[in-house]
Amino acid sequence: MNVVILEDEQAATRRLEKLLLEINPDINILARLESVESALSWFQENPPPDLLLQDIHLADGSSFELFDYIQITTPVIFTTAYDEYALKAFKVNAIDYLLKPIKKTELEQALEKFRQTRPAVVPNYERIGAAVRKQNQETPATLQRLLVRLGASMKLIDISDAAYFYTRDKITFLVSRSQNRRFPLDMPLDKLETRLDPARFFRINRQFIVQIDAIGEMKPSSKSRLKIELHPPADTETVVSTERSGAFKRWLVGKEAE
Repeated sequence: MNVVILEDEQAATRRLEKLLLEINPDINILARLESVESALSWFQENPPPDLLLQDIHLADGSSFELFDYIQITTPVIFTTAYDEYALKAFKVNAIDYLLKPIKKTELEQALEKFRQTRPAVVPNYERIGAAVRKQNQETPATLQRLLVRLGASMKLIDISDAAYFYTRDKITFLVSRSQNRRFPLDMPLDKLETRLDPARFFRINRQFIVQIDAIGEMKPSSKSRLKIELHPPADTETVVSTERSGAFKRWLVGKEAE
């Protein structure tokens, strides 16, 4: 059985590996990953393993962010420090989990459950993440960083460096303020809108989400619309739609939408 471990604490990784091999010496540890970024790169470059043991909290964010970028077809056993009440979300969705500190007997039982019930249909991990947040009475965390593609490699961009996002031909792009470059994203604009800080970002129309610091001169346009100048400049006209103009003006001065 080929296994990947996604865990940002080296001691926890070593313990997991030790327990796995004690339970089944034939287990092959394909990779030991420490972050969302490294996991994304690995899964894009390698065939899927038989099983993924995945911590929830990683150094560069929640491991559920991985499912925002790529489709994972591998069954997952989550390792977590969540309290028992939060783990009910996993039970409802029939997902295995291990509560830290991980015990050998519990890991053995989880592996046996995996062997007996290898799912023919991969669970909806985004739904599970939402269920966990609901159990904890949390709202989805605002994005702090985004992974973007640079040819065959990946790069992390701080969300504060995002001047604006736009969509074209069903592809979402991020435009960087410091680099004056655009990068394709694997996240639709609708999902981005829910994960951005509403005090900093505003969706001016169906195609654009802009950051307040990227807005330059504004001019009235037809039908109560506003034409805005962006920095760096956009290669297409950027106009606040009629239905969003009122909310946009209130947002500019820090007032909540009515």
